[in-house]
Amino acid sequence: MQEQHNPRVVSLIASATEIVHALGAGETQVARSHECDWPPAVLDIPAVTRPKFKVDGSSRTIDRAVRSLVEQGLSVYAVDANSLKALAPDVILTQDQCDVCAVSLADVERAVRSWIDNAAKIVSLRPHTMADVYGDVVRVAEALGLAEDGKRLVASMQERIAAISAAVVGRDKPRLAFIEWVDPAMSGGHWMPELIAAAGGINLFGETGASSPWITWKDVVAADPDMILVAPCGYDIPVTLREMRVLAHNSLWQNLRAVREGRVFVADGNAYFNRPGPRLVESAEILAEVLHPDVCDFGRRGKAFVPFAGDAAPVREATRS
Repeated sequence: MQEQHNPRVVSLIASATEIVHALGAGETQVARSHECDWPPAVLDIPAVTRPKFKVDGSSRTIDRAVRSLVEQGLSVYAVDANSLKALAPDVILTQDQCDVCAVSLADVERAVRSWIDNAAKIVSLRPHTMADVYGDVVRVAEALGLAEDGKRLVASMQERIAAISAAVVGRDKPRLAFIEWVDPAMSGGHWMPELIAAAGGINLFGETGASSPWITWKDVVAADPDMILVAPCGYDIPVTLREMRVLAHNSLWQNLRAVREGRVFVADGNAYFNRPGPRLVESAEILAEVLHPDVCDFGRRGKAFVPFAGDAAPVREATRS
């Protein structure tokens, strides 16, 4: 690693925190967001943000709460401006891609507005494609004085994804419905179509570089996917399995060919897929194991994703079609 100038870094987005640590600069981070949880050592770093809604509700309850805040023109997250100022950061990492996914650039700018003499550099990430993700890795590395390390990290990510594609080249490509939110249903956009293609699949919903689209279960029925992967943003496997209960009495879901034939999988969406950082490589590995289990084994099955048995207990609230 090149010589560091040891800046004091505050990362207010989980993916940026993962980039900082993948660069070997974890010791520079002095604060994090409430969502930053990887690597585990970051949990010992103070959090300076909090959500303005209850995060332990159902997916529909959370969706309603977030929509209500956004429709009122309110921020979804709060930043502890006093704590942030007391930490005297040199670099603040945030994002201006999604007001729902993490603390936004506007939130950070409001928090530091009173810092008349502060020279903190705000680096705001806005990834929509894999090229954007690679660019953001380099931008974070440059802000930390680690430009060459950033280039090496990008090269490693690209090589690993290329190896995945090489392992499935020439094989039949299963048609995959990627579900990013269960109730109401949403698929994946941004970099997800690229990852699915790299893993040897055909993406049925969402476009590269575009926002994740809301869909209906009628849309999924019409597409008739060969496989379905459910990985809601912010949910781990146990919580996702709980959320899948809302589909227990949904006839559209139950009659899907992939459901009937047992080709539905649930993955850890909190750790993978929805964090535009180094672990998108692991996300591609999960996809390859789901789509081509006979030739791809990266040790992710049972840990990062599981088959969905479909026997979860039903809940009263039915999912709209």
